[in-house]
Amino acid sequence: MFELNKSEILRDKRDFNTVYSKGRSYANKNIVIHVLHDERYNGKVGFAAGKKLGGAVVRNRVKRLLRETYRLCKKNLRSDCALIIMGRKNLVDAKVDVAIKSFRDICKKAKLVAD
Repeated sequence: MFELNKSEILRDKRDFNTVYSKGRSYANKNIVIHVLHDERYNGKVGFAAGKKLGGAVVRNRVKRLLRETYRLCKKNLRSDCALIIMGRKNLVDAKVDVAIKSFRDICKKAKLVAD
């Protein structure tokens, strides 16, 4: 079974800031992704949920939903870039299938789907 290794996850604040400032963002009504094509961050991913979504319980649920969505879709994605995946307000009450569809749509828009 597939799991995310600690080496695959962006954890450092400097790494997040680099992806935010130098990367490109793509959005739909449920998810925002920031993409940075850089060899130092190949295949790394970060997850974020802002305070506008609600309290800690809600934000943690959104991040768990995003992690599961990424886990299920990772095998189809290119591995030559760093991603930050952020949830939006519509994702708070959504189910996994809605999140997966939104994530796949936005990955096609960002040309992250591997050939």
